[in-house]
Amino acid sequence: MAHRNAERAKEHEREVVHAVEGRGLEAERAWNSDGRSLGCSEETDVLIRHPEANVMDATRVQCKRRKSIAQYLTCEEADVVVVREDYGDNLAVVPLEKLLDLLEE
Repeated sequence: MAHRNAERAKEHEREVVHAVEGRGLEAERAWNSDGRSLGCSEETDVLIRHPEANVMDATRVQCKRRKSIAQYLTCEEADVVVVREDYGDNLAVVPLEKLLDLLEE
């Protein structure tokens, strides 16, 4: 990965952590974008948890930053977009603010 792309990825991870902490939740960014430093798989970039939750009850987050994303992954009239590839699992695309609302509850 080019040096600037690595910087952009880390900036995005820090942006997510600051947004989470701004909502009163706890967030921890994996050192060098490697979740093994947090005791998770290497694909985990950020851990999010409620301050009153058990340390093991964390939401693992993989952060992806792209110049543009597929238009079908965004919909202003819906809170959540659910997508699935053939023979795959359903995946939910949720705006970060909506996700944080759900985690706060």
